[in-house]
Amino acid sequence: MALVATPKHLTVPPLRGRDVLNMALVIPLQGPAGIFGPSCESCAALAMEEINAEGGVLGRELNLVPVDGGAAPDIVAKDVDALIRAGAVEAVTGWHISAVREVVAPRIDGRVPYAYTALYEGGESRPGVFLTGETPDLQLGPALGWFAESIGVRRWTIVGDDYVWPRRSARAAHHYLRRIGGTVCDEMYVPLGTVDFSGVLRRVEASGCEAVLMLLIGDDAVEFNRAFSATGLDRDVLRFSSLIDENVLLASGAYNTRGLMTSAGYFEDLATTSGLDFASTYFRRFGPDAPVLNSLGESCYEGVRLLTELMRRAGSVAVRPMTAVAEGLSYESPRGTVELRDRHLRQRVFLAAADGLFWDVIQQL
Repeated sequence: MALVATPKHLTVPPLRGRDVLNMALVIPLQGPAGIFGPSCESCAALAMEEINAEGGVLGRELNLVPVDGGAAPDIVAKDVDALIRAGAVEAVTGWHISAVREVVAPRIDGRVPYAYTALYEGGESRPGVFLTGETPDLQLGPALGWFAESIGVRRWTIVGDDYVWPRRSARAAHHYLRRIGGTVCDEMYVPLGTVDFSGVLRRVEASGCEAVLMLLIGDDAVEFNRAFSATGLDRDVLRFSSLIDENVLLASGAYNTRGLMTSAGYFEDLATTSGLDFASTYFRRFGPDAPVLNSLGESCYEGVRLLTELMRRAGSVAVRPMTAVAEGLSYESPRGTVELRDRHLRQRVFLAAADGLFWDVIQQL
């Protein structure tokens, strides 16, 4: 049984038998981050199909078991825990916000390997957790340095959703800006699901900043972009987000992305052999109407692939032997050559500017 990228397949049950390896795929299917769900699902499905075509994992067929990572964190954690307790899954991966990871990781408690694929604030060190996403030292710090050195932008206002990733990323931004003579003019946080940014934008305008550091998720970023352009702030103030994708560009609209920039380890239009090959394979598999191919979806492909590489190298699906062989693990991925260091994937990160509904990759950071 294969998981494919259509909503009707989001109830795939664990398969039974010694010849099957069930892996929970925790991705958002609702809430502000739900906009990313279809991309995450299809990329993970592609990884699963490729792995099974190669003979599976240690001779076993890989099966992905979807879990809605867009539910409340405690509900997600209960769902994952129930699957593990029942012996229904032997590994966990997926893209979901840090507020979910903060509850899921201690609930898993090292019983099975857990590959967290989202870019995040850094600092995760719980046993059995492997991390494929970008961290501020690779992504945020170099980007702020580029703004200062290349275009002289040093005055920032921070606008984020009110949870762990935006707040800890903002803390890192303060640190990086101090090092380059930058300033945080204002800083504000809004609840997940915010649709009215009028008060926030008045403060942005009054702050005298040159750029806004957007630490907003999915639909919240869409609403902010629309309101930002409607006020005319996009004429004078730049925006940078370390978590924004083509889904958000499409939903925001081409007229609302002027002066918007991001950084990530993967872009669909990244002109590298590995990246172009992955895009070709993806659209050949899912067709022209496939969910958007983006860095968030590709991260789910990365998570499935990483756990598979670790299991093959360890000759086991257990956490301890996988951890023992993790350091220095290197392999080729759509992001190029990647390597595990301290259970974090070291990778190249690229800066891109929005060009209507597409990303124009400027350079490697």
